[in-house]
Amino acid sequence: MTTLFKQTNELTTQIDDFLDAISEGALVFQKGVAEYLAGDMERFEECYNAIGALENRADDLRRAIEGHLYRYSLIPESRGDVLDLLETMDDVIDTAKNTLSLFLVERPEMIPELGKEWRDLADIATHTSEAVVLAARAFFRDPRSVNDHLHKVHFHEKEGDRVAMDLKRKIFESDVDLARKIHLRYFALNIDRVSDAAEDVADRLAIYAIKRTV
Repeated sequence: MTTLFKQTNELTTQIDDFLDAISEGALVFQKGVAEYLAGDMERFEECYNAIGALENRADDLRRAIEGHLYRYSLIPESRGDVLDLLETMDDVIDTAKNTLSLFLVERPEMIPELGKEWRDLADIATHTSEAVVLAARAFFRDPRSVNDHLHKVHFHEKEGDRVAMDLKRKIFESDVDLARKIHLRYFALNIDRVSDAAEDVADRLAIYAIKRTV
């Protein structure tokens, strides 16, 4: 991040730590869904607690970065974009954590035959999140390389839409009762929202990167 933040090593470290928390949160989310599907509620709750801690860390770091930017009057021409980027990046881990909280509270009864489809959907959400973290790192270091990562975000998000649609179709083709079908569809939508949150960041990053390179 030497390109944008030459003034302070502390701020560079905070930004890196913030992005690390988002990336790690995506991996914990992926593991949490897998543990739920495996029926291991003890490990699932460990993942839920872990992503909660990462979400809190990301929130603390975001506030510290915001304070640092204003306190030292850094990058006034890009400050608004950076603050907006931090908030939308935070939405990615917030969405992932909220989805795991829904699993924790509502305990959906899964259809065993569709385990692979659920895992695939969670994996894609994680890949989308990881790709947007790489794009965000590029924004701070080399904005001209942001698009090298954004196309992967859009690819994974579209793949998530396809897998989610296929999963919902299979849910409604199954023999379970309608209430259970609707409940499971709701969870498919919420897992896919993690990818949507990452794509929202990517859309903003595309604009911010252009502004930094013109």
